[in-house]
Amino acid sequence: MKKKKVLIVGGAGFIGSHINKMLDDAGYSTIVLDNLSTGNRKSVVRGTFVEGDLNDTKLLDKIFKTYHIDAVMHFAAFIDVGESVHHPLKYYQNNVANTLNLLSAMHRHNVNIFIFSSTAAIFGIPQENTIREDHPKHPINPYGSSKLMVEEMLTSFDAAYGIKFSALRYFNAAGGDPDGEIQNFKKKETNLIPIVLRNLMQNNQPITINGTDYPTPDGTCIRDYIHIYDLGLAHIKAMEQLMEGQNSTYYNLGNGKGFSVKEVIQCASEVVNITPKIILGERRAGDPPFLLADSEKAYKELNWKPQYPELKTIIEHAFRALHHPPSFKGCKTAMDEMDIK
Repeated sequence: MKKKKVLIVGGAGFIGSHINKMLDDAGYSTIVLDNLSTGNRKSVVRGTFVEGDLNDTKLLDKIFKTYHIDAVMHFAAFIDVGESVHHPLKYYQNNVANTLNLLSAMHRHNVNIFIFSSTAAIFGIPQENTIREDHPKHPINPYGSSKLMVEEMLTSFDAAYGIKFSALRYFNAAGGDPDGEIQNFKKKETNLIPIVLRNLMQNNQPITINGTDYPTPDGTCIRDYIHIYDLGLAHIKAMEQLMEGQNSTYYNLGNGKGFSVKEVIQCASEVVNITPKIILGERRAGDPPFLLADSEKAYKELNWKPQYPELKTIIEHAFRALHHPPSFKGCKTAMDEMDIK
C-alpha cells in the first residue's frame, strides 16, 4: 500500500520534529518544510527536508505538485507572548498571513486535511480552573489573537472549500524524545521546565519565582505540562480521524493534572542533583493561579490518554534531550528532487 504523505510545516522545531519522527514510525511518508528561523536542521531525523518559508508561494506549489500531499500539519508559528506585544506585525504576518498562503496552496492543489497547532492563549484570562473547548475566547495578546484568527479562517475554509481541520489547543509542551534520538536545540526557551533545567545546568544560575502568594497549596501558579510524545499521539489520531471522514473539530490537550512552579523546580533539582538558587519575585500581570486543560473530549472522541503523565518522567526526558546529545543521522533533502537551486 502506498504510504500517505504528510507535509509538516515547522517540522524542525520542538513539537514538529518529534511528531515528524512519530509519523515516520507510524508508517507515513513525511516532508518537512522549515525556514530554520527558530528550528534546527539536526532535529529533522526522518523524512525529506525542504528549507523554505511560507511566504514563498512558488515553493509551496512546487512541494504540493512534487509530493502529492495527503495531509498538512502546521507548527510554523512564532510563540513568544511578550515579543508579540512589542512586535505584533511580525506575529500577524507569520502566524496569520503566512498560514493563509498555506491554506490557499492546499485549496489550489485539492488537499483537504489540516492539523493546526493552536494554543490555550486564545482563551485569555480563564474564567474556570480547567478549560473546556467552549470556554469564552478573549485573547489578551497578539500571539493568542493570531491563533484565534487562524481558527476562524479554518472554519471559513471548511464551509467554502471542504478543507477539514482539527485545531489542537495545548498549554505547555514539555519533555523530550523517549528514545533519546532528538536533542533540544532551542536557543531561546519560553516554558518553565527547560528554563529551570538550563539554569541549573549553566553554573546554577538563579531561578526567579514570579509570585508566591497565589491561592494554591504552595502559593505558586499551577500549570498543565504535557509530554511531547502525548501531543504527537493526539495529532496523529486527530489526522486519522479526519482521514476516516469525521468533521472538523477542536481539542484541548492536557496532562490531566497540574504542577506548581515550586514542584517543577524541586523535581528538576532532584533530576539534575543540584540545589537551586531561588529568587522570589513579584507576580506577573495576567498570570492566573490555575491554568489547566479539560481534555475529556479528546479522551472520548480520539481514544487518547497521556502515556507520560508523571512530572519526573517529563523532566527526565527534557534533561536527557539537553544533556546527552545524540549523534546526528539526519535525513535527505529535497533540493535536487524538486530541482530547487
